[in-house]
Amino acid sequence: MKTIILPGYSPSNRDWAEVVAKNVKLGHKVLVHYWKHWETGASNLSVKYEVSEIIKEIGKEDVNILAKSVGTMVAMQTLLKIKKQVKKIILCGIPTVSEERKRLFQKALVGFPEDKIICFQNRKDPWATYSGGKEFMRQVNPKIAVIEKPRGDHHYPYPEDFQKF
Repeated sequence: MKTIILPGYSPSNRDWAEVVAKNVKLGHKVLVHYWKHWETGASNLSVKYEVSEIIKEIGKEDVNILAKSVGTMVAMQTLLKIKKQVKKIILCGIPTVSEERKRLFQKALVGFPEDKIICFQNRKDPWATYSGGKEFMRQVNPKIAVIEKPRGDHHYPYPEDFQKF
């Protein structure tokens, strides 16, 4: 068993991911996935490339996924490929609530146990407020828990909450 952290798009999310990896105590290996565009300076993220790299990092082991922001979308793309290996998913800061993203989440989560996924959304996240994130997840699957956090930004420093789940 291992956990992989899929951070947000910005290089500043590297620090968030490394701090969470260091502070969450799960009793198994915790990996941080580093987006290729952080190293190359490219202006976009290739989801197809990143998913293939994530699958290589995971290998054949069971995995938990902890994803923030754009990492939530990449997590859903990854889940479509390796659903049987994924045991739990923690989503933080769903960044936008478009119809296209909703369809992706709905498709990826078909058959995935609702009690094995949780979403943390800051009350005033500038990308999607708690109420926007909760409504989005209600449309995806109303049985998935969405936890309101008090912050007014897109930062999710909640390793204790992640660990409890």
